[in-house]
Amino acid sequence: MTQTPQVPQAEQTEPRLSGVRNFRDVGGLPTGDGRTVRRGVLYRSGHLAKATAEDAAFLSSLGLHTVFDFRNDADVALDGHDIALDGVRHVNIPLTDPADGAEFWRMVRDGDLAQLRAALGDGKAALRMSSTYRVIMKTRTTEHSRVLHALAEDSVPALMHCAAGKDRAGLSVAVTLLALGVERDAIEEDYLASAAPHRRYRFRRSDDSPAALTPEVEDLLSPLFDARREYLDAAFTTIEEEWGTVDAYLTRGLGFGPDRRERLRARMLDG
Repeated sequence: MTQTPQVPQAEQTEPRLSGVRNFRDVGGLPTGDGRTVRRGVLYRSGHLAKATAEDAAFLSSLGLHTVFDFRNDADVALDGHDIALDGVRHVNIPLTDPADGAEFWRMVRDGDLAQLRAALGDGKAALRMSSTYRVIMKTRTTEHSRVLHALAEDSVPALMHCAAGKDRAGLSVAVTLLALGVERDAIEEDYLASAAPHRRYRFRRSDDSPAALTPEVEDLLSPLFDARREYLDAAFTTIEEEWGTVDAYLTRGLGFGPDRRERLRARMLDG
């Protein structure tokens, strides 16, 4: 008997916005106790700086309470400030320091082929991404705790974004889903949806001519803008190495104990 292929949850009902990349509703993901994340309470995307009037109208229709923007000042300088949405609170919680990696990203934008090969070739780009995920999980516990406590109190429906909507926003969504009791496989499925070509961040090199953006340059840069299982695995491994279990990470690492988790689940889960 032929089975009908399953459409990934993140692609079932996904609006295509003109100026906002990687937007989707995280609702529908299953938890370990048989419940699901409620639709319309948690969204994720890339930055909102280039949102069109039509995009803004759609976002305004969602009834958002809070937009969590995880970009730093360097990101904002590159892409611009988010558009303002009437009646929606905008909370900026940088998850990376603009000084960290400033020279690296300048090289990514301006470097010649030899520099790119030296910095990104032979798997170094992917290793850098995995290392970044580890650092964020280990050092940004205060920021992730702040987000979870806000969601448990009054900040839903919420939209989480960074620049591309896959790394800093991806980790923050993953932490939220862990607190909700979502299974790891489902968290990974949602994260990997950011790898789809139409969702990728539109990165600009200083020289964006065809001669500068050769296939080799694109291959060297690609790991920086991919969503790869190994990156998220690095985050989960960090939790295991530093805290032992997800429960210990949430309770001791984030100060988000069982009572707060139940409050969050009551707000964000069906069933």
